[in-house]
Amino acid sequence: MKPIISGIQQVGIGVTDADAAFAWYRKIFGTDIVVFKDAATATYMRQYTGNEEHRRIAILAMNLQGGGGFEIWQYTSRMPVGPARPILPGDCGIFSVKIKCRDVLIAHEIYRQQGIKLLSTPSCNPGGVQHFYLEDPFGNIFEIVRDENWFSLNGHITGGVCGITIGVKSIEKSLHFYKTILGYDKIVYAAEGIFDDWKSLQGGQYACKRVLLGRTEKQSGAFSKLLGPTQVELVQVTDRKPEQIYENRYWGDLGFIHVCYDIYGMENHEQLCLQSGYPLTVNSCTSFDMGKAAGHFTYNEDPDGTLIEYVETHKVPIFKRMGLYLNLKKRKPGRPLPDWMVRCLSFSRVKN
Repeated sequence: MKPIISGIQQVGIGVTDADAAFAWYRKIFGTDIVVFKDAATATYMRQYTGNEEHRRIAILAMNLQGGGGFEIWQYTSRMPVGPARPILPGDCGIFSVKIKCRDVLIAHEIYRQQGIKLLSTPSCNPGGVQHFYLEDPFGNIFEIVRDENWFSLNGHITGGVCGITIGVKSIEKSLHFYKTILGYDKIVYAAEGIFDDWKSLQGGQYACKRVLLGRTEKQSGAFSKLLGPTQVELVQVTDRKPEQIYENRYWGDLGFIHVCYDIYGMENHEQLCLQSGYPLTVNSCTSFDMGKAAGHFTYNEDPDGTLIEYVETHKVPIFKRMGLYLNLKKRKPGRPLPDWMVRCLSFSRVKN
């Protein structure tokens, strides 16, 4: 059976204070649903954490309007390390995270009034879609992009994660990975040069290739309607040597540490990755508890070492105070959960 990828479940973000980061993302991006908050030891990630096991706090926060969430990740056994130099478009790794937005112009004005660090004014990307960039207080860059796909509406101007921008050394080589392993078989746009929408970004003066990828196959899976369609933008700089964003640093250090995909059929996915030349590098092998949630998780790397996580969700809390959980192992593969059941996640909403 072909593995089912439902969408981007979350993007991991390494921070120094998980509670402070959650409060900011909740206020600015509306990610106010706490799926889990867990304190434990990252046992399986030794090869990416200096061959030592480190303790951490992790919070998975979602926006019920739709899109992926944030896994806010904080070391508690060491001080996390920031990048040695500013991260520029095309550096190898996750440069920015795409956040879906109903109205880009209104969002820009709201954020201006709130004193958010805005990196650009609203403009169109090479595909003609409105967007702009901002920086959070922790040095991470987000792209606010017009999106028409919503699970529900709660009044917030933005939803969750609808894609990422990744720096690569070779777009041609990377296309094989993102098409074969993640199903991004559609080229939304492909352009080369110096781009007007990046002129105000640090490093935006360099020439590069940009390819935006989407999927032609309709999404399926338990949370596919909530997570929604996603896109990956590959960037290859052509007139400078790209840096490795996580060079001499650990997974979990400051910044975007991974992108995680919600998946069903982990054993078949493992075979696909192995046969395609991108074997799994981390495998929890069985269900792994994350506080009130549980699942089977694995990792591998894209051709330039960017970490890609896959989670087959087994258990999700619906109403924590009453001990109600959703057991996904008993459901038919590929069938989306009823909308009312997904909306039960609102019982985990953190309010003002």
